[in-house]
Amino acid sequence: MKQINQNSVLVRVPASTANLGPGFDTLGMALSLYAWLEISVADTTTFEFYGEGNEELPKDKSNLIYKVAQMVFLEAGVAVPDLHIKFYSDIPLTRGLGSSATAIIAALIAANALIDSPLSDNRLFQIATALEGHPDNVGASMFGGIVVAAWDGEKAEYVKLTPPSQLTTLVVIPEFHLATEKARQVIPDELEMADAVFNVGRSSLLVAALATGQLQLLAHAMQDRLHQPYRTPLIPGMSHILEQSVQHGALGVALSGAGPTIITFVDRDLAATSKNQLERFLLETLSEQNITASTHWLDPCNNGSVVMKQAVSESLQLPFLDRIKGEINV
Repeated sequence: MKQINQNSVLVRVPASTANLGPGFDTLGMALSLYAWLEISVADTTTFEFYGEGNEELPKDKSNLIYKVAQMVFLEAGVAVPDLHIKFYSDIPLTRGLGSSATAIIAALIAANALIDSPLSDNRLFQIATALEGHPDNVGASMFGGIVVAAWDGEKAEYVKLTPPSQLTTLVVIPEFHLATEKARQVIPDELEMADAVFNVGRSSLLVAALATGQLQLLAHAMQDRLHQPYRTPLIPGMSHILEQSVQHGALGVALSGAGPTIITFVDRDLAATSKNQLERFLLETLSEQNITASTHWLDPCNNGSVVMKQAVSESLQLPFLDRIKGEINV
């Protein structure tokens, strides 16, 4: 087995929104909400989890982060059987903001960096896509920006676009959880030809609009007939938000991933009063359905995953949360 030259790696990974309306399993965008993972060589595997809901994650070798890291070590021919895993995330679980994809990407990149990065970024992307089952969330969290991707079950390909500078987003996050599996089960196995053509056209227009910065096209381009109509009953108030958000200041609106989070695309220079109006509309619409929710203004993140540089003395002396202090939302 090969030897490793460092004992600890810290990475930061952005959240993601997927589909963007019509681009089911093919379009994703990284957002300015983050998770941090530190893995260290250890004599016994231990875990430290921070952030809402993360304290309930498994703290044994069945943990996803541990298992994904071991996949990297196995493929690279390096033995690192025990790890000290520290994880903090601002990304809410099972809300449609790519929490599982973020954990997968964090584990892949951290484990690879720990053993001097023998696996290419493309290889890590292929592993992540196979694990997640689609390339949109993992591609966005890994590479940043807007990712246009396709996967045939064996190989994933992607193109990264830089988000238009005028684009920002407002997400509304209901307090209830919605499992991706449940959200996928409601989608029919077959579509009408007219609906398929509708989505091909909207998805193509959406990519072109984002690539050229023609944000005035988003209201039309983000319409969908493939998955959102079938998921609407799972999220009371969603249909009204999809229909009326543009009238309240949004450029476009979509279910974020499998939901229940809903994301609105907004012009960065929209007047503050109009931004407040949009925010009130989202919260009040859900409140009328007895759903408690929170809103967050999130920018597109163009950087993707980052291996954080740490001085040896800092790594040894400062607690994990202190090393990411100033960046986490507390």
